Amino acid sequence: MKLRLYFIIIISCFFTQARAQDPIFTQYFLVPQTLNPGFTGFTETTSAGIIHREQWPELDLRIDTDYAFINTWSESLNSGLGISFLNQRENISNYNFSEINANYAYRVRLNDEWEFRPGIEAGFGLKSFAFQNLLLEDQINIRTGVINTSSMDPMLLNRRATFFDVSAGMVFNTDDIWIGLSMKHLNRPNISFSSEGNVPLNTFFSLSAGYEFLVIDYIDVLLLPYETKFFVTSNYMQQGRYNRFDLGASILFEKIFFGATGVTNPAKNGANGDLLTSINLMTGLQYEHLRLGFSYDLNTTKIGKTGGIYELSLTYQFDLSRKCFGCPNYSGK
Repeated sequence: MKLRLYFIIIISCFFTQARAQDPIFTQYFLVPQTLNPGFTGFTETTSAGIIHREQWPELDLRIDTDYAFINTWSESLNSGLGISFLNQRENISNYNFSEINANYAYRVRLNDEWEFRPGIEAGFGLKSFAFQNLLLEDQINIRTGVINTSSMDPMLLNRRATFFDVSAGMVFNTDDIWIGLSMKHLNRPNISFSSEGNVPLNTFFSLSAGYEFLVIDYIDVLLLPYETKFFVTSNYMQQGRYNRFDLGASILFEKIFFGATGVTNPAKNGANGDLLTSINLMTGLQYEHLRLGFSYDLNTTKIGKTGGIYELSLTYQFDLSRKCFGCPNYSGK
């Protein structure tokens, strides 16, 4: 009985807090619809891509996350349409989270410079956990010491949870600036493994912005190519009692870019209450329709030797005459 009680306590604390936090990609500005459905079809052409994230590979608790998408644009509907798939896995517990969503965004021209793009995202999620790998109470014969291979514990029947999820967002943009606001899990779906439990998923709030400009417009640098551009981005996120603020910048030389982002913890949650939690370094390469991005997060806290966080992204944009905001594809406007 004690074994089962301890297990329930651990699972309740672990999954209602840590598992209720959405995965956040370091390269969110390369695939901004990971944060905001208002970016669906943002380049007004067809694009597809995938991001792979590997977190803390040198710890026992390694987390792998994959996000894949395909977006397109309908000029007759004046809308962006898309499908996205998210999967997150843990090696120590065999925890698995998957979600597939349909995305829609509509373009409204406010004036000669500004556009407004409201968007919505809806889909289904699936959580699973390897309860079958646990040793439960009724499997132990105290008198003989024999361990039974099967159990009648009802928890084994509830190792999966499915839910319906709804998110919304909006983007205001010009040719050089974008400001995005989004809220995920508006319906606060129940993610409890227990059939009688009620663990609502916390709403995820994000406010992000980006601005790009020609370096030559501000600094007379003769050694740099005329088309050298600088991009700054910021992103504030809040979910439950946890919040995070990212501030980054990158510079584009022809077809290659380099950048860095500082990740902060304004609420100073955690054992040590660190304000700066990581420095994220990134680089990328654009070759015709393909764009490759790589990033590595340097941990600045006292969590220990984690091996950092790696991300690798690959996207394909069909029409290069369209401008990609905040990413190395400036062949358009």
